[in-house]
Amino acid sequence: MLHIDITLEERDLLEEMLAAYLTDLRGEISATHRYQYKEDLKQREVLLRKLIAAVHEARELAPA
Repeated sequence: MLHIDITLEERDLLEEMLAAYLTDLRGEISATHRYQYKEDLKQREVLLRKLIAAVHEARELAPA
């Protein structure tokens, strides 16, 4: 497990960037016709959603 220390501002930016990338990735998955590449992108989406969940959880646990 990796641990990084970031500021609240950096966390907010990271969350925005991940959400934007997820939107772009969904479009790329939809537009891709090659089966293996599409599967690779879907696996990347799974990892990305895990990252988003971890950042969201950190937001919930962080002191206000």
